[in-house]
Amino acid sequence: MIEVIPLKYGAAFKQVFSQPEVFTRFAQDVLGIKLNIDTVHTEYEYPEPIGFVRSRYDLFAEDEEQRIIVEIQHVKEEDFFDRFLYYHLISMAEQVRGFDEYGFDRTVFTIVVLTSVPRDGSVNFSCAVSDFSPIDEQGKKVPVYPHRLVFLSPPQASEHTPPLIRRWLDFIADSLDGKMEESSCTDAMFREMAEAMRRHTVDPAVLAEIKDEAAWNKAKERFLSEGRRSGLEQGIEKGALAQQRKTVLQAHQMGINPVEISAFVGLSEAEVQDIISGLEK
Repeated sequence: MIEVIPLKYGAAFKQVFSQPEVFTRFAQDVLGIKLNIDTVHTEYEYPEPIGFVRSRYDLFAEDEEQRIIVEIQHVKEEDFFDRFLYYHLISMAEQVRGFDEYGFDRTVFTIVVLTSVPRDGSVNFSCAVSDFSPIDEQGKKVPVYPHRLVFLSPPQASEHTPPLIRRWLDFIADSLDGKMEESSCTDAMFREMAEAMRRHTVDPAVLAEIKDEAAWNKAKERFLSEGRRSGLEQGIEKGALAQQRKTVLQAHQMGINPVEISAFVGLSEAEVQDIISGLEK
């Protein structure tokens, strides 16, 4: 048994999976295609925002020869379906900005890794794929668009999970409690990944980032717990505007960002910003 930094922390996940050989093999096993990737970018942003949101990709790489973009997103929040569909679409829309004709000269694959299971039961799968190919009246898929959006839930891995994907999900899930069985890392790459995750080998700067993330998560949990005890969830469900405003202001004062506040209270990010702006005037 070895003590490791859990891959539920974004900083740890990005450090491990930003290694080109790890990123490439993971993406190949999930997508079922051969890739040639030399460089993996973390916290990647397109030069100019599209729409009203500046999308930031946890891990971003491109196979230039095959003209394939692969994005990997790590998330432990519950508001992910719409958010990462948006991120996926942005990488396609960015390709046609300024072109005279519509067209995508690069295929986009987005992989979203969920390290916790939402309380609402919306995730009861280990692997779910969304693509954009139409289906004809005979139920046959017309292979028009190769783009894919893949959701992976390590805690839900089972005998139904495709074998190549399951070994990755099992590895991630095994790390979530901070301890891993050395005997489970039979593959050389997995052994190297586990070694890089050992507490005493992790870069101090990354440890500091993880510590901040852990403190942040505890603050959010405390806020949510206090909210439940005081009846905030009931107020939100009833659409009580006054209660929503109070919740937004409390969350803002605790340092929670507008995107996460909007997901919790059920308001748009613009509405949250308006409430915060009113407080600061």
